[in-house]
Amino acid sequence: MARKTTAPGDTVVIKKYANRRLYNTQSSSYITLDDLAAMTREGTDFKVVDAKSGDDITHTILTQIIMDEETGGKQMLPVSFLRDIISMYGNSMQAMMPSYLEASMKNFRENQVKIRESFEKGISGTPLAKLHENNMAMIKAMSAALIPGGKPQETPASNKDAELAALKRQMAEMQKKLDELGK
Repeated sequence: MARKTTAPGDTVVIKKYANRRLYNTQSSSYITLDDLAAMTREGTDFKVVDAKSGDDITHTILTQIIMDEETGGKQMLPVSFLRDIISMYGNSMQAMMPSYLEASMKNFRENQVKIRESFEKGISGTPLAKLHENNMAMIKAMSAALIPGGKPQETPASNKDAELAALKRQMAEMQKKLDELGK
C-alpha cells in the first residue's frame, strides 16, 4: 500500500510524552496505539517523536503495535520467521535485511493487487457472474414493481425473451454441473 499524506509532502507528526500519551499535532488530540495502527492501515504517513528529546521513535512505536497485534490473538508472524529475524541480529547479513524485507513486502503487495485483479476479471466472465447480474436485474425490477409509486423498468419483449433464454441455458448448465458433482 502506498503511503498517503494529508497534503503532498506532509507527514503527520505524533509526539510521545513521558506519561506514554501520544499527541497528534495535526488534529490537536491525544490518540492511542490503535489509532496509529488504523492510520497505518489507511496509508497515512506519520512520524512519532519523543516530545522531550525530539528523537524519532517511529520504529519503536511500530514495533510496539506489532507486539500488541501479535499478543492480541491476531498472530501473523510464524515462530520460525521470528527466530530467523532474531538470528539475523549481529549477523553479517543484518545490514542487508531491511532492504531485502522492504523489497519482499513491495513485491508481495504488487502480486496481491495482480491476483485480486485476475480474480475479478476471471470471475466476471463466468456463467455464475452472469447469473448474478441477471438475478440482480430481476430483483431490481421486482422491487420497483412492488414498491408503492415505483415504476417497473421497461424492457423490450425481445430483450426479455433473450434474457429468459440465457437464464434457462445457465440454469441447465448449473444443473448439469450439480448432477456431475452429486455422482
